Amino acid sequence: MRVDRLAMPRNLVAVAGRYGREQWMAALPDLVHLIAQDWSIQLGEPFQPGGYTAWVAPVRTETGERLVLKVGWRHPEAEHEAAGLRVWAGSATVRLVASREFDDSLALLLERCTPGTPLRTRPQLEQDTVIAKILKQLWVKPGGDHCFPPLQLMCEQWADRFDKEVSVETLGIDPGLVRAGIALLRELPSTAEKSVLLCTDMHAGNVLAAERQPWLAIDPKPYLGDPTYDPLQHMLNCEERLLSDPHGLVRRMAGLLDLEVERLTMWLFARSVQQATEWPFLAKVAREVAPA
Repeated sequence: MRVDRLAMPRNLVAVAGRYGREQWMAALPDLVHLIAQDWSIQLGEPFQPGGYTAWVAPVRTETGERLVLKVGWRHPEAEHEAAGLRVWAGSATVRLVASREFDDSLALLLERCTPGTPLRTRPQLEQDTVIAKILKQLWVKPGGDHCFPPLQLMCEQWADRFDKEVSVETLGIDPGLVRAGIALLRELPSTAEKSVLLCTDMHAGNVLAAERQPWLAIDPKPYLGDPTYDPLQHMLNCEERLLSDPHGLVRRMAGLLDLEVERLTMWLFARSVQQATEWPFLAKVAREVAPA
């Protein structure tokens, strides 16, 4: 594939202007070409529609090994993906083959999942059990010289952004509940009884069918903190079940993961308030699971 005709994932193109990444996108073809030369890999067409922060495509090495190249826009939540993959060493995630850092980009050469079918194509009850099994394998304690930031940091940044940018009156939630939800978002990370390495972006679109194991996780955003946080992204993606029976979904995931139902409910309330700005249906969920 000629670099001057580098194809782009549709989703990546769609958000470039919204987040001010035009300059990064313009430089991306030359960067991908440089990486392909350095790692002696042949590029394939990028996966479509792709993600919103990275150019990801199948590649082949000189020896014929089939891998995946991921060149991502550098942002805090993805900063330690390579380090997390090294710690997990393929236990429940794709294996990291190589990585390289640039001023505004991160490049990862990764194991390719074959056939690569996303877990989201399976029934949600099956998704629950697969995700729970993977999370239990990921919840390890990294060595003392680790680089992973605390979950507290991410939650405080989200809460600060919410307080600065969101008009409470537009959410359809009682202002008192909004304040309680954002306060919990700040407080919950510091009250956890244990701290482990988290994926933080575990959902059925980030789990792929593979040969080495039935399912492998991709695209982790590692932080160190409360394991009760980690099933939330999967739960937030289960819109129908959240709207019809949020407490039932909490009980199911808590049971599969040996977590406290009350604490998972508080986390769901906090994240539903915070995320309701982008996903309005979560306002109803927040009202349903709010503390009595």
